[in-house]
Parts: sequence; C-alpha cells; structure tokens
Amino acid sequence: MDEASEFQRARSPEAKRRREASILEAARSLGGERGIRDITLTDIATAVGMHKSALLRYFETREEIFLRLTAEGWQEWSDALSARLRENAEPGPASVARAFAATLAARGLFCDLLAHAPLNLERNVSLTAVRDFKLATLAARGPITAAVREQLPALDDQDVTDLVATAVSLAGALWQIANPGTEVAALYRSDPRLAHAVIEVEPRLARVLTATITGLAAAPPA
Repeated sequence: MDEASEFQRARSPEAKRRREASILEAARSLGGERGIRDITLTDIATAVGMHKSALLRYFETREEIFLRLTAEGWQEWSDALSARLRENAEPGPASVARAFAATLAARGLFCDLLAHAPLNLERNVSLTAVRDFKLATLAARGPITAAVREQLPALDDQDVTDLVATAVSLAGALWQIANPGTEVAALYRSDPRLAHAVIEVEPRLARVLTATITGLAAAPPA
C-alpha cells in the first residue's frame, strides 16, 4: 500500500489531528535545521512522506503551518518565562530583562518565526488563521504580564504589553542579524572592520530591555 493511500485513510478527527501534528513536527525540524525562509510546502510534504496535494488537505499554505508553529512557540515561551520569573529571587529591571533575553535567545526557531510572522506569515493565510493566531498570542501574554508585575509592581499592564512587544520584535530582528548566510558570516569574520556586524543575541537583548524596563518604570502615568 502506498503513502498516498495511507494518507487518504486519515478520515477520523483523531487521525487528522495526528497527521497535522506530523506535518507541524516536520516543519519544525526543517525550520530548525535550515531556517524557515526557504522551506517550501514540497520540502515539508517530502519530509512527512506525502504528496504536496495531500498536505493541502490539512494546511492551505506554508505560512499557515509556520504561523501555527509561531503560536505554539508563544505558549511554550510564555510558560518558560513565567516560571523563570516566579523563581527570580532578586526582582529588578536587570534580572527581569535577563529572564526575557535568556528564554528568547534559547529558542532560535521561535525567534526566526517572530521575525517572519508580521512580514509574511500573517499575509498568506485566511482571516480565521490570523484571528486564531492573535488570540493565541493574547492568551500567552497573560501569564507573562502577571509574572512581570509581581516582580516589578511599578509597571502596569500597558507597560508590560509594550515590554513584551519590544522583546519579541528585537529578538526576531537580532536573531536574523546574528545568523546571516554562511558566506556573509565568513565575510564578517574575515574583515576586522566588520566586527560590529557580529552580535550575540542574549547580551544585546538584555541590555536594551534593561534600559526599556528602567524607562517604563520611571515614566509618569499616561
């Protein structure tokens, strides 16, 4: 029995959920290995062992697949960051910033997805997919807001919303800068004048977020 027949038989809701999970896992693995920019639907279908036409029964576009992974990444990061903040014994702008920076820098694929989400992942999917994604990110921000405000009572909900937006935007951009193509990376290493182009995501992100938190805490109420 060939692969196409196997996939045609995935008719029950549970079988479809398993198939969707296998597609998402294949995309996650490929994205982690190569970055998501050049991963195609055909690449994902091949990794799963199915035809591209069969994959389209589960996801309309590659962007929908990666947007789902971004939503999952938000929830996983929210859990990790909230847990780290709750364990933080020395509240303050610098320690909170380090928690944000460390948990984001440890999630390279998530940072890659964060950069692409507003640029293209949200632009080639249905309105339903966009709504589901936005609601997922909203739900993920809730525990982060509660954990940050326990550490930094001077910040209100809007302050934390701005902090999270700054953190994820910067993490996405800095990860792209820190992970250029192979030839460009070699160029940076070969020319001392280009040393400024070589960055580490975590310390740079921690520094900027410390300044951001300090400024938000000192700002008068709107």
